[in-house]
Amino acid sequence: MSAVAWIAVGSLVVWVWLLLGQGFFWRTDQRLPRRTVPARWPSVAIVVPARDEADMLPVSLPSLLAQDYPGAAEIFLVDDCSEDGTGDLARELSVRYGGLPVTVVSPGEPEPGWTGKLWAVRHGIALARARDPEYLLLTDADIAHEPDSLRELVAAAGSGGFDLVSQMARLRVASVWERLVVPAFVYFFSQLYPFRWVNRAGARTAAAAGGCVLLRTEAAVRARVPDSIRQAVIDDVSLARAVQRSGGRIWLGLAERVDSVRPYPHLGDLWRMVSRSAYAQLRHSPLLLFGTVLGLALIYLAPPVTLVAGLLGGDPAAAWAGGAAWAVMAGTYMPMQGYYRQSLWLAPLLPFTALLYLLMTADSAVQHYRGRGAAWKGRTYARPEAAPDQ
Repeated sequence: MSAVAWIAVGSLVVWVWLLLGQGFFWRTDQRLPRRTVPARWPSVAIVVPARDEADMLPVSLPSLLAQDYPGAAEIFLVDDCSEDGTGDLARELSVRYGGLPVTVVSPGEPEPGWTGKLWAVRHGIALARARDPEYLLLTDADIAHEPDSLRELVAAAGSGGFDLVSQMARLRVASVWERLVVPAFVYFFSQLYPFRWVNRAGARTAAAAGGCVLLRTEAAVRARVPDSIRQAVIDDVSLARAVQRSGGRIWLGLAERVDSVRPYPHLGDLWRMVSRSAYAQLRHSPLLLFGTVLGLALIYLAPPVTLVAGLLGGDPAAAWAGGAAWAVMAGTYMPMQGYYRQSLWLAPLLPFTALLYLLMTADSAVQHYRGRGAAWKGRTYARPEAAPDQ
């Protein structure tokens, strides 16, 4: 066989293994587990870190205020040094809509060694714990919840004995670029952290989706959250690992009642979202970066390239293997496209989207070595050193 054919066969073998041996990551059936109504509804404190979120709050905050929760619940919105009137708007919305009580605080700039979001979360949790809640709901300022969202989360946590229940919010898919890039973001995340592996008892894989995390307060204390992860840029995965390492049981799935309302209308918006933390995901390792680029090329780019090369060069083995690998790839992507209510005909475009992610990851590394680090909301985080108590 030709070298091109061997590459195609290698890619096909990898795709067969991914199809069957990577925790069936491509399936979208990990939703909130079976749940029963508790005899007593536990108290919940909802912590919302918010930095320059005046555009998002009119949609997201009313959805929290309107939670139909039978137990005691209170919202703590932490205004993280916003310059757009986020805190004042939150107070205004609270008065206008009523519902759950809201406390708005502004802790000031983060101390050295803290990422901004976790600094805000720390202050929110500290305020919440004065009320002695049994659960903490950590949710971002761009996340909108259905009225029964909190009730269903708490019921699932109690029924399953989970210390952490997290849902991957359904991201917005309105623009052309959102349709191309957003479903792939969740697809790649689930490939790295197969939800089935996260959810089984005694699992070694740990992950969470930071936009919607219900955390048992007792587990947060045991895991020393958020202090133990104060330097984390990818805070959701770090949170899940901290809870799991402290003996907690975690669960992660796709959301049915939780949506992100943040728009990413242009490619540049999505590019910044991915590149800000992509190299941190690789632990700032050039070796892991090289392996990732090579792996993305073999797994996602090789199938269509070898198919075309085989057809043009009269190499049936390369064409057959490349086409088969591409078909398996598209097939594994279709369930995610269905979850996002997108046309299944977009699934074969995954190689193009993967190329974009490859370039975003490379750009993330370039920005890191230029000294810019991970950037978000006007803040830049250089490569963190290990915290002394981690």
